[in-house]
Amino acid sequence: MTGIPSDRRLRILSTSDLAGIDITLRDVLATVEGAYRTLADGLSDNPRKLTVKPGDGHSVSYAMLGRDGTREVVAVKTSYKHGLDKGREEQHYYTTLTLYDDVTGLPVAMMDCSRIGSLRTPAVSALLARELATPGSRTALVVGTGTQGRLALPFLVTALPDLERLLISGTHPDGLAAVRKELHTHFPDRDVEVVSDLRAAAGEADIIVASAGGHTPAAIEADWLAEGTLSVLVGHGLAPSTLHRADRVIATSEAQMNVTGVDMADTDGKLPSVDAEFPAVLAGAAPGRTSPTERIFAYNSGLVVTDIALGHRFAQLALGTCLGTEVALWQ
Repeated sequence: MTGIPSDRRLRILSTSDLAGIDITLRDVLATVEGAYRTLADGLSDNPRKLTVKPGDGHSVSYAMLGRDGTREVVAVKTSYKHGLDKGREEQHYYTTLTLYDDVTGLPVAMMDCSRIGSLRTPAVSALLARELATPGSRTALVVGTGTQGRLALPFLVTALPDLERLLISGTHPDGLAAVRKELHTHFPDRDVEVVSDLRAAAGEADIIVASAGGHTPAAIEADWLAEGTLSVLVGHGLAPSTLHRADRVIATSEAQMNVTGVDMADTDGKLPSVDAEFPAVLAGAAPGRTSPTERIFAYNSGLVVTDIALGHRFAQLALGTCLGTEVALWQ
């Protein structure tokens, strides 16, 4: 790339580039929490995401633009998933994040955003649990053994080290084995219980993280929950009743919940109003849990400011070790 001006070059960070970067769960949690606090302080911008979905529902596409006011970085994230009407092995998923330095005006990097999303989302669930779980919570149940399900428990234990029982509900033997392996990687002395009776497990759990795929048969009902339960919806696994009959509803973004949470609507196609948004709760500007016995429903939808912060952190680590490939994209 010699002789080509730096403003015409873009560093590409591939899946394999990012896979080799070592980052701790605590680092991820701190980075994501910082992004929320910056947003709550009014220093960042996180507009509502744009969505495109064909009538038959076989694919879905998202575009998200945002600005991190602390890092002074602007970014665009795109996400495209094809084959929603098929099994997991037949689906295609592509997501990218492009970062620009808003001080110099130069591009920082374009990267595969899949690892960032796989870390950011369970980190948010763990932060929701830390802030909203009833005091003295000891049992956590995760529904689903895909990418989000595999990292949910390690993040929960990192944020809430006093958790004693870790439960997993899933139907894929390989996925269940992967959940146990991921937990042992981060916490060798901890183990997970595989549950066969989802209703009984939901009634025992203080925290439920529903991260299953769209084809899951799991659908936890409000009647199954004990007093004080926190239910976090990431993907699927909770029935609409857990939202509509909750004592309190918290969302990372009410606007995004209204876009991506339509499958939780009531028979009239409506979603309830949100009592508070999580960035404000995290910053202490709005109450989270107001009673130890209230059942809280928390909607975890991705905010691009968290992708920007974590993506920028990965870019810093990658550039420090000269990872990636520079291309003369604008030459």
